[in-house]
Amino acid sequence: MVEDGVAVDILSTEDWLLHAKELVPIALDKAKEVKGFSTRWKMIISRLEQVPSMLSNLSSHPCFSKNALCKEQLQALSKSLEGTIESAELCVKEKYEGKLHMQSDLDALIGKMDLNLRDCGLLIKTGMLGEATLPLNASSVSGSATESDAAIHNNIRELLARLQIGHLEAKHKALDSVVEVMKEDEKNVLAVFSRSNIAALVQLLTATSTRIREKTVTVICSLAESGSCEDWLVSEGVLPPLIRLVESGSAVGKEKAAISLQRLSMSAETSREIVGHGGVCPLVELCRTGDSVSQAAAACTLKNISAVPEVRQVLAQEGIARVMINLLTCGMLLGSKEYAAECLQNLTASNESLKKSVISEGGVRSLLAYLDGPLPQESAVAALRNLVGSVSETALVSLGLLPRLVHVLKSGSPGAQNAAASAICRVSSSTEMKKLVGEAGCIPLLVKMLEAKQNSAREISAQALASLLTVSQNRRETKKDDKSVPNLVQLLDPSPQNNAKKYAVTCLGLISSSKKCKKLMISYGAIGYLKKLTEMDTPGAKRLHERLERGKLRSLFGKK
Repeated sequence: MVEDGVAVDILSTEDWLLHAKELVPIALDKAKEVKGFSTRWKMIISRLEQVPSMLSNLSSHPCFSKNALCKEQLQALSKSLEGTIESAELCVKEKYEGKLHMQSDLDALIGKMDLNLRDCGLLIKTGMLGEATLPLNASSVSGSATESDAAIHNNIRELLARLQIGHLEAKHKALDSVVEVMKEDEKNVLAVFSRSNIAALVQLLTATSTRIREKTVTVICSLAESGSCEDWLVSEGVLPPLIRLVESGSAVGKEKAAISLQRLSMSAETSREIVGHGGVCPLVELCRTGDSVSQAAAACTLKNISAVPEVRQVLAQEGIARVMINLLTCGMLLGSKEYAAECLQNLTASNESLKKSVISEGGVRSLLAYLDGPLPQESAVAALRNLVGSVSETALVSLGLLPRLVHVLKSGSPGAQNAAASAICRVSSSTEMKKLVGEAGCIPLLVKMLEAKQNSAREISAQALASLLTVSQNRRETKKDDKSVPNLVQLLDPSPQNNAKKYAVTCLGLISSSKKCKKLMISYGAIGYLKKLTEMDTPGAKRLHERLERGKLRSLFGKK
């Protein structure tokens, strides 16, 4: 035994190793002398017999003497061995207070020895021993700054290693230190996290202490947001405890758990796992009742999940439509509203029953009201585009769809404008509706869109015009616009990437009865384009080409 007069702190790691080796045979001999409590002492003996090989493995590691963790583990082991000897002597002499009390002490001793063996094994098997002490060498050090960084990383590695070893209180103390260090130097802490550290954190998420769970999920939230270890987090089982925190954690726990799930759900596979672990219901409830930050994080997570087609029906069963429509109307943060609009866009992309659900819950009205803002969002317009085919024209007009589409075409982002033009294509099924669209002022805005840089914008605007120009009053409106003919002729470009050419041919054909328009088409080079398009069998190109050629000839003869 370590003599009372010897200060524990001045003993080296090798001294503690020697001390532990000396105690093992003494403890074994004493344990074998005990006659009572045979089952428990057999368990203690089996653990004592594992100690020599464990000490050999530990001491043979190249970092053994340099790692403070080794010394601490040997101290803890020595204390357990000393406790074993003392307990054995009491049992042999039958000088214990009572049977139940001694049984409890022996059970505690077995637990301590199990912890000693586990922690020492972890130091070796997981590479923690090497991670926590990375010796510097000449080839890896290029100056004092590098030495300083390496020293910082070594200290952080040792701190993270402490999350995995020792009793629960020691792990909690280590967690407190990790949180404090992250406040000062999050970048360096995140840089040295290993999978085993993450596994230890995930275990702490289920601690009984609310404070420990809050601190643990704060660290996990930083890990998730760093984008460097999502796969490790998921594979180590972080999703179920995060979902439980969203469901029944404290305000801080719910917020950090929701933000973590928001980041992790960016992966479609992880989104499926969140659904599989029952995460939808708690997230929906958080959208209803959470504070602003938690609500936004939950809405974004559900938006990410809704991008996976096969789980949309599960979302529907949890009342997702009503929740997202309420958020769109009453969300506390602008971000919550945007996520709700994106979620509705995903939900209504293809599923007819979900479209009906969103419509019946008042989704069209809410989406239209949301578009009244100065910068209408693409997602809301796209959701409307998905829905207009399932709503009567009368209802759409009475709800004010057309003025909103004009507003988007004027003020929206390119993506929002594309979605608005697409909505016009879908809603313009009857002659009456096409007239109303033209009267609302959409024609000049669609003509302007023909100048867009994006092929998709030019195509969808040309498609919308091709539909609208079947009505005479819309043709008259188009002919008045000085940019309509040159913009449409420009879209006759026969290159493969130009998907708007077939619609441009249709539009030009519909206004080609006007002499003025024909002259403009010829002057802007339409005949050359149409000749190539005729060779490519583009519908309507041959007919328009012939019409323009006749007009050109008449013009030439007229000049003579």
